[in-house]
Amino acid sequence: MEGNQEQQDFVRLYQEIYRDMYRFALYTLKNTHDAEDVVGDAVADAYAGFEKLRNRDSFRPWIFKILSNKCKRKLKEYVDKTSELPDDLVSMQAGVEENYQVRQAFGKLSKEERLIISMHIFAGYTSKETARILHKNENTIRSKESRALKKMEEMLQG
Repeated sequence: MEGNQEQQDFVRLYQEIYRDMYRFALYTLKNTHDAEDVVGDAVADAYAGFEKLRNRDSFRPWIFKILSNKCKRKLKEYVDKTSELPDDLVSMQAGVEENYQVRQAFGKLSKEERLIISMHIFAGYTSKETARILHKNENTIRSKESRALKKMEEMLQG
């Protein structure tokens, strides 16, 4: 990347969203090491292509698209692998302040449900954008998100 100003712009924009990127990856992958790896890979790719980003206001959706693609590839590697959230997640990730029960309920959702909810809540994608990224129908995305949130609510009440 050329130019000191571009480097400063990248750092400033990244600092505004790095926690959300990590949360998105952690909730999607349920593995701290993999989350750190995909965020690092996404940041490296974004940094390498930053000069091509014409509109700096598009940085957040742009970098989250890179991150969501990295998460999606990592999830494909998990196909036969199951992973539980560690009980000591709070102590391992002091910056993550979400309630343990919510994390457990979230962890019980399918990979696809976690990805859809993460894309909406942490990355700020609309259902239309999520549908485009995941190559699904927009109504399907809304239905799956609604059902997943209802499942979580039932788990939290039960």
